[in-house]
Amino acid sequence: MSGVTKSAVETSGQIESKPTGAIGPVAGVHCHDFLSVCDLAPGLIESVFETAAAYKADPSAYAGVLAGKSVVMLFEKPSLRTHVTFDIGLTRLGAHVLYLDHSKQRLGEREAVKDYARNLERWADAVVARVFNHSVLLEMADNATIPIVNALSDVEHPCQALADLFTIQERLGTLKGKKIAYVGDGNNVCHSLMLCSAMMGVDVTVISPKGFEPQYAVVREAVRLAEQSGATVRISNTLEAIGGHDAVYTDAWVSMGQAHQAGLRKDSFVGFQIDEEVMQRASRGIGAGAIFMHCLPAHRGEEVIDAVIDSDYSVVYDQAENRMHVQNALMMLLLGGANA
Repeated sequence: MSGVTKSAVETSGQIESKPTGAIGPVAGVHCHDFLSVCDLAPGLIESVFETAAAYKADPSAYAGVLAGKSVVMLFEKPSLRTHVTFDIGLTRLGAHVLYLDHSKQRLGEREAVKDYARNLERWADAVVARVFNHSVLLEMADNATIPIVNALSDVEHPCQALADLFTIQERLGTLKGKKIAYVGDGNNVCHSLMLCSAMMGVDVTVISPKGFEPQYAVVREAVRLAEQSGATVRISNTLEAIGGHDAVYTDAWVSMGQAHQAGLRKDSFVGFQIDEEVMQRASRGIGAGAIFMHCLPAHRGEEVIDAVIDSDYSVVYDQAENRMHVQNALMMLLLGGANA
């Protein structure tokens, strides 16, 4: 992957950058699509969270609000949480959901992405796509008049980030001023978490082995957003940066499509495992102690030990549950089913 440049990671771990405008994954933002967390302004994210909380408290109040709407799900990658939460969530809202499995034939191979998008817009009200290449989402959005929702790409996983921040708010209260440490691969989950945290005033520290940092374009954009919200963004290559954090987040060392790099990655990430000692260090100065977060699936015994992921301070299953609630709120916003 493309990591940050050597000059971007200073001894202190603090990234310094001047505002440079929309870059990386947020360039060419589509106002009615959700391809990046940056497609929603902070105020809209707050509204989505309010609707998600209301839906979670009383799902029956929203039954049928998307009746008559049809949503196509295009998945090039297998999924548990994303597939189930979108399918069941939209069904509970009254929408019709059609799942198209593209795991054996990627979008664009049999038919041009442009043609695919222009056909779907004639039949469906929205498309939820989980793809290998973010460029596919951009091309679909450029050629369709219906909302395109990013259910995961190689650049971002924005629905996960919404669920993550909603979970932190639910568990710890007001987001602004909270501190989160992400330990692991600077991947799509990391990118969206950084951007969303920066937007919402959450201080974020990313701790990755050298060569596995988040993309520099994303770091720069996160810094720009943090300057607006009053948050901070730090990048470090050592767990010594852990301390005084409200939440510790990690992800798998080897993701889908990276099996050929498994040996290199596991060797590189030795020393970045989240165990009880790391959680104790993270909790320094935090009265209630840090919570543990993971987007799942977890490789137990690698990036995290059982004693942490199964602990009382682990919120991984809350994150998974909240995927459905924030996605329902998002889809109501995009499809006009609620005043989110």
